[in-house]
Amino acid sequence: MKARPNFIFILTDQMRGDCWGADGNEKIETPNLDYLVDRGTRFTHAYSPVPSCIPARASIMTGMNQWHTGKLGMGNGQGEIRNDYPHTLAGELTKSGYRTHLVGKGHFFPQRENMGFQTHELDESGRVKTIGFKSDYRQWFKDSTGNGLSPDDHGIYWNSCLSRPWHLDEYLHPTAWTMTRSIEFLKNTNRAEPFFLNISFARPHSPYVPPAYYFDKYRQSGVPAPFIGDWVDEAAARNMPGPETWRSCLSASLVQQARAGYYGEISFIDTQIGRLINWFLDNDRQCWENTHLIFTSDHGDMLGDHHYWRKCLPYEGSARIPLFIAPANNADLTLRNTDDSPVALMDILPTVLDLAGIEIPESVDGKSLLPLLERPDPAFRQYLHGEHNALYSQTQENQFITDGKAKYIWFPRTCEEQYFDLEKDPGELRNRIGDPEYQEQTDRFKKNLIEEFECRNCGWVKKGAFVKPIPPGPLFSPYRDGEPAGQ
Repeated sequence: MKARPNFIFILTDQMRGDCWGADGNEKIETPNLDYLVDRGTRFTHAYSPVPSCIPARASIMTGMNQWHTGKLGMGNGQGEIRNDYPHTLAGELTKSGYRTHLVGKGHFFPQRENMGFQTHELDESGRVKTIGFKSDYRQWFKDSTGNGLSPDDHGIYWNSCLSRPWHLDEYLHPTAWTMTRSIEFLKNTNRAEPFFLNISFARPHSPYVPPAYYFDKYRQSGVPAPFIGDWVDEAAARNMPGPETWRSCLSASLVQQARAGYYGEISFIDTQIGRLINWFLDNDRQCWENTHLIFTSDHGDMLGDHHYWRKCLPYEGSARIPLFIAPANNADLTLRNTDDSPVALMDILPTVLDLAGIEIPESVDGKSLLPLLERPDPAFRQYLHGEHNALYSQTQENQFITDGKAKYIWFPRTCEEQYFDLEKDPGELRNRIGDPEYQEQTDRFKKNLIEEFECRNCGWVKKGAFVKPIPPGPLFSPYRDGEPAGQ
């Protein structure tokens, strides 16, 4: 009887969909990722519908959309990830006999919550949300150095847009630790049972502090300049300085330095993935042949585009993510190189369960991507609905509809609208709202957004239109703290 397949799920934190070679970026070096993409199918229009850590990871782990996970963003009362979801990715695999393990960032709450994993080794980027918590990486770092050193001595804070080289040896970097511990898990796992290993890098999320080799590479060779749309309010951006800003006109030198550090973080992750490939080829080719590999990120990083930084925004830098599936070499599949369907993080859970031959729970909103690996399906999904509550500012709260080829954005607190033709304008440089050429498509996307809110029955829509003004205060899902009464 054929052995059950293994899974390696590689999740990066805050990696843009355009920052790897497979997406056509000629400035960044990601040879190992590009090699793995050739084994599988890349999804060119993959999105994080709520582009920040907590809601994105809630959708990954549950296969549910943001309304049903209860997380419409971060901050402003949205809360931490719930720990009582009835079905989780790791939990369904554990119940079906898989050995499940996570290395790296979980961002669960409480921080030692297992979210269905049997075991985990955590790097929480210095985050302490539970009294007395100390991550496995931080404890290892202390034990390994023992001389008062800190992984934070580079002097750059967690959401800073500044950058510099890592201040210590490469092996002490959290990215290297994450792969080292992942390989240790593979060395010691009983091959009599299938495994699901989630390698969850806490980078390229800021601080942008890659080892010096990777930082210097891009400082010397140069990186692409940010996109700056003709719709950008330069005056508003100049009024928000500071290294942890979400909107700021930094000097060209600081912008390029930040982008060089970010590119360096991604190339260092790629090197670690090379370590993983090499370990399999040297030690367990048979296991490698029977392992499905999935790679994605929870969301992107604006990285100075339109003078924005960090995430939570509806633009491509923040919302579009890398995603590919490289099935096991012994899987009986005829693969396509790319698929342009609009896909989302909630599709990962049903895809994994489908590949594993496990029944998909009824609570799942996502759709298995397995059929798309072999053939196109124009009816797979017509559009994705994304959003983010107010976190940095009331003006930042947003709603968007995209099919990957075009995008409609609505800022409900300011009533501003935007429409971008992504096929002609992937950098979102020209806002086409009011352009007669795009009126029909704009109206259709607006209608799609209204229909989404009609289904929510949250008081924002009346008689087929958004109420004006929309109700004050944050928008909350009735599922924020669990199943609503009467369900």
